[in-house]
Amino acid sequence: MKTIGILGGMSAASTQIYYRELCTMTRERLGGLHSPELLIRSLDFALIETLQMKGDWTAAGVILNEGARALERGGAQVIVLATNTMHKLANEMMAGVHIPFVHIADATAHAIKAKGLRTPGLMATSFTMEQSFYTDRLIAAGLRPVIPNPGDRAEIHRIIYEELCKDVTTEQSRAAYVAIAERLAASGADSLILGCTEIGMLLNEGNVEMPVFDTTLIHCKAVLDHALE
Repeated sequence: MKTIGILGGMSAASTQIYYRELCTMTRERLGGLHSPELLIRSLDFALIETLQMKGDWTAAGVILNEGARALERGGAQVIVLATNTMHKLANEMMAGVHIPFVHIADATAHAIKAKGLRTPGLMATSFTMEQSFYTDRLIAAGLRPVIPNPGDRAEIHRIIYEELCKDVTTEQSRAAYVAIAERLAASGADSLILGCTEIGMLLNEGNVEMPVFDTTLIHCKAVLDHALE
């Protein structure tokens, strides 16, 4: 197995999910006491969030690049960035890094197309829903993403940063997310992308009445496939 380098901490809650799911998937595939070969570089999300709010993506890109280089120096053979939003800086992060990188949007698009679906609703941070770095890759793969209305985008974003990133879940927020998913379906979505690595803490196929694509789980499977090649 190749050593997987996880660049995480954005947030710590989602990075914990990556670790748990990679361990579970490896045990299910290989059996016995097998677990993945991992390196984790976990950043201080408070600093990253401040840079996001300021729009200082250049400084954030430098930090991610330093993290990716550290993983490569440490012996990682493939890198996974444990956040959807910061894939905005995927190119900056991988500058001068010579090991493979598994992109979360590409893995997600592949999973959706494999099910014969084409118009996924996208719930994510405002950055991911409103900027083009993520949706452009979905469109390039032949998908037609459906974006929530402005009020719903603001509420999705608020719950992510005020609650989920702090490992807080409430039934009120779960109900709000379910209602937003229903509005996306009414707008023509044939499936739902959980496009922030924490949204799976509230939504799944048990409470959403259309196929759900949890990017965290898809990403873990994709990087594990690479590691086991």
